[in-house]
Amino acid sequence: MSCFFRSYRLLIDAMAFVAGATLVWLMVSVVISVLMRNLGLQPFAWLFTSSEYGLLYMTMLGAPWLVREKGHVHIELVTSILPENARRIVSRLVAFACVVVCVILAWKGLELFLKNIERGDYDTRAYYYPRWLLTVAFPVSFGLMAIEFSRFVTGSDLMHTGEAGIHE
Repeated sequence: MSCFFRSYRLLIDAMAFVAGATLVWLMVSVVISVLMRNLGLQPFAWLFTSSEYGLLYMTMLGAPWLVREKGHVHIELVTSILPENARRIVSRLVAFACVVVCVILAWKGLELFLKNIERGDYDTRAYYYPRWLLTVAFPVSFGLMAIEFSRFVTGSDLMHTGEAGIHE
């Protein structure tokens, strides 16, 4: 079973790596586009389109890793004033709500993905791009986020530290 968990962690890490590489690409594509415009050239059509797609992929691929590392944004003003037992309950309830939302979004994302395949939908901007290549990110990422949030529902680790403020 440890091979399965190792493979799962590797998948989440690989998705985060691709998200990070996409962030670098976004920076490079913006710089290239601005330079081309300043030189009086028309930027390549795929440059802008790849940036738009990159924003989606970067967000969706990096999100499960952020959940695992507690890197997502949450405010601990309320949990910091709660007693330990109440904080544990509230934290687990919030994590459970996150699981429910992620499962719903994964399900709806799967429906959208399958509908895009069934219809043969294309995104028509600079090029014809199969829309399912965009929407496949929804069920995968939200499904993995549901798994990661469920660790905070049932595991010994909590999402909330009980300390207000910025902790680095």
